[in-house]
Amino acid sequence: ERHDMRIVNLIENTEGVKGCAYAHGLSFYIETARHKLLVDLGPSGETLDNAKKLGIDLSAVDTVILSHGHYDHSGGIMPFSGINVKAVIYMQRLATGEYYADDGAGAQAPEGGDGAAGSGKPGDDTDCGRYHYIGIDKDIAGLPQVKFIDGDCRIDDELSLFTISKRAGDVPFTNARLKEKTGEDYIPDEFRHEQYLVIEDNGRKVLISGCAHNGMVNIIEEYHAKYGGYPDAVISGFHLMKKSDYTDDELGEIIDTAHALKKYPTMFYSCHCTGIPAYRVMKNIMHDKLDYVHSGQELSVRYINNAGTTGTASKRRNTFMKCHKFFAWATVICFLLTMITGYERK
Repeated sequence: ERHDMRIVNLIENTEGVKGCAYAHGLSFYIETARHKLLVDLGPSGETLDNAKKLGIDLSAVDTVILSHGHYDHSGGIMPFSGINVKAVIYMQRLATGEYYADDGAGAQAPEGGDGAAGSGKPGDDTDCGRYHYIGIDKDIAGLPQVKFIDGDCRIDDELSLFTISKRAGDVPFTNARLKEKTGEDYIPDEFRHEQYLVIEDNGRKVLISGCAHNGMVNIIEEYHAKYGGYPDAVISGFHLMKKSDYTDDELGEIIDTAHALKKYPTMFYSCHCTGIPAYRVMKNIMHDKLDYVHSGQELSVRYINNAGTTGTASKRRNTFMKCHKFFAWATVICFLLTMITGYERK
């Protein structure tokens, strides 16, 4: 029995479906033949409110994937645990680390929160306000349904997770202000706590990332090394958002990234931390190989066919059926004409 994957964005930065909240964060609801799952849970309980407005029953979810250890992807986990105690929450063990944003490094991206100072919650300010905590709520680690993993993990025939241990290329310039606290020191976050979901469905493979802090090209090349080939579709933020204007070097990096991604036989869906200005630059280069996902939007996933153009599987099936019917009727008509003309000759 065929089951087409369903993918719905539950929250992200931009306004989408009327009545759905939008905020700096990310969450996707996905249905496969065997699972109802969530990838991230946004910055707060608004994610659950949006699901209710969209008619999605989160109590039926069996699997949760946390892409990395930041509040804007995990803020809805504690509220979710109040309505669903059976869903297994997969997260890297390192996602419980001490992750901070450096407000003295140019404030490039709107990472932050409203927690009280010293609370261990998102927004916890230290060092005279220069650094603020952007990690997960520490209570999440104590949930009984949490399954900590170290590195790659095969969940079942449909779902698997992978990580990057060594990057071949550069990471987004916006990573510069993101730190990990070790002892009293704030060091660059190497994003060893970031993981990527691969869904294998009806012969297609969809790769889902949260923010691609390790660099989207690096992620795809790691996928190629571990799975062979390239994903049919990628859904991810690209972490290129800035509050201020881009420098020439930063704009050049965005352009280079778009040209690099365009070469893959992959359809890309961007959102969240990419930022609309960066998305527009990339869209002008990648054209129909890149789309944006807004809050509350349901995706109709398109794939790249052998000719290098995009189209949904259903569209290809419909086109095939139309052609098949055309040639079938043409054959019947030709047969009838042959019979008629042959009879007239006799």
